[in-house]
Formats: sequence, C-alpha cells, structure tokens
Amino acid sequence: MAAEDRRLEVLRAIVADFIATNEPVGSKALVDRHNLGVSPATIRNDMAVLEEDGLIHQPHTSAGRVPTDAGYRVFVNSLTDIKPLSTAERRAIHTFLDGAVDLDDVLHRAVRTLAQLTRNVAVVQYPSLSRSRIRHLELVMLTASRLMLVLITDTGRVEQRIVELPADVAEPVVYELRATLNLQLRDRLLAEAPEVVSELPVQVVPELRGLLATLTTVLLEVLVEPSSDRIVLGGTANLTERTLDFPAIRPVLEALEEQVVLLRLLDESVASSKIVVAIGNETQHEGLAAAAVVSTGYGVRGSALGAVGVLGPRRMDYAHTMARVTAVARYVGTLLEDR
Repeated sequence: MAAEDRRLEVLRAIVADFIATNEPVGSKALVDRHNLGVSPATIRNDMAVLEEDGLIHQPHTSAGRVPTDAGYRVFVNSLTDIKPLSTAERRAIHTFLDGAVDLDDVLHRAVRTLAQLTRNVAVVQYPSLSRSRIRHLELVMLTASRLMLVLITDTGRVEQRIVELPADVAEPVVYELRATLNLQLRDRLLAEAPEVVSELPVQVVPELRGLLATLTTVLLEVLVEPSSDRIVLGGTANLTERTLDFPAIRPVLEALEEQVVLLRLLDESVASSKIVVAIGNETQHEGLAAAAVVSTGYGVRGSALGAVGVLGPRRMDYAHTMARVTAVARYVGTLLEDR
C-alpha cells in the first residue's frame, strides 16, 4: 500500500475511533483496534505527517490526536459508500410518512422521523415557490365585492389571499375569471408566471379588465418569493444529549433560531442536486463551529424544490447520517409526486 493511501486509512481509523469514543486517539489504540498491517512506529510517523498537514491535532500534551475540520472533510470525501438502512428503519420511514394528509403533515413527519433516526436536530425546507408549478387557481366568492384567491402548487403548497373588488361582481363573471386564470397559468413555473400575469388584463373583454387588474395585483404579490422560506425543525431537545460535543449550546440554539444560515446551507444542497456536508467553520457561522450539517434536496420529476437536513456535532456518524437524510428526502419527493 502506498504511503498516501496508508495515511488515509490511519486518518479514517482516527475519525472512526473518535466518533465512537469522543476520546483522543493514540497510536497504541490504532494498533490494538485496527488491522493496519504496519508497525506502531510507522503509524506514529503517519500521524506526525497527518498533523503537519492539518488533518489531526493534539488537544493536550501527551494526549492522542483528534480530527480537525480539514480531517473530517477528507474523511467525508473518501466515503465510498454509506451505511444502508436496516429493514426496521425503512419500515419506520414508510409507515410514519405514509400517514401524512397534506404538505404540512409530510414535512413535520419528515423532521420527526429524521430526528428519531439520527438523534440529532432535523430540518426541512418548504418547497420553494419559485421552483414550483401552478396546479390550480381557485376563486371563492365571499361576498359580491370580496373574493378569496387560492393558489395551489404541484407540491401541495397552498397560498390564499382576500381580494377586495372595486365593484360588485356576479357569479358567472367569477367563473369566467377563474377559467381565464387557469387557462393561462396552469402548469407554469411560478418563476415564469409574473410575466404572464402582467399581460392578462388586456386579454379579456374591456368590462372585465378592471376586475382582472385587481386580481393580478394580488396574484403578483403571492408569486413574489418571500424574503425567507419557511423551515421546520425537529429534535432540538437532542442537543441536551450532546453536552460533550456542545459545551455551549446557546450559540447553536441562536443559529437555529436565526434560520438564515440553515436556509443558506439547504439552498446549497438544492442547487448542487447532491448531498452536501458542511463541517465546523465551513458553515460560515461562529455558533456552528462545533457542528456539522448534512443535507440533500427533495423534489418532483427530478427537480429539487427544497431540502432536508440534519444538524449535529462534527463528531457525527457521517455515513449513517447521510444514508438516513437521503432516504427521507427521497421518500418526501415520492409522496409529493403522488399528490
């Protein structure tokens, strides 16, 4: 085995032992626990090189070594496979998520399932409106001069607004307006819809243009992406079981409350179309320096609309966590496609 490959095996062994024990790993422990096929002296030399490369460090004099952020990164990048789910885990995911009745229920069940499977904090992002398609637009008459506009996307997301009309309107007119809106907008990406909406008033008879102009003004407000997406958190109480990894939990809780850093990390996984792991300082948030975030996108028809993720300590079982995040994301996407 080449020296570089052997040092990677030593690093993998150090990371695995530190994840399991939360104790610095020494050369003797590596010899005792792992069949590396080399002498203790060679392992010590390899550890010295890994330390020079910034992949491990010695927290205390005469102590063993622990991985750095860079060491975890090399370890994660070297994972050739992820731990498969057990039959019981697959059954639990299917059974729990299959009972969901709507989008809100799907996403809340997803974070609860993921938090239970990983014993960490789980997070899921609502489907982005800009990446969704319009399934249906409904107009509901509340009074002769008041309508409710309901927008339903292909992911099951529902947005509704009250529309105050400039004049009373008859029910047949509402039917005609509804038909016009659906004819022009059904199955369009919401990101494309504003351009179509702005041209709608001139496409109807003159007596309906004032009503449609009022409706399109409200509709455009719905179509504009909110300044911050909604996310759902689950398993925050699991942080109390991680006091060794998070001696100061407050900064982590503050980062979770801010949400902006989580949304940025989740957006990265949506954009990349693959699982993304941000370790320690890679999160670009001081409060998460001791944490890691594993996330991946979920969606319909091969297009990612949002993301599912887990926040835990840097000393997490990455292969285990990546498998479970991927499985839940895939199942959420399947449920949304079936709706």
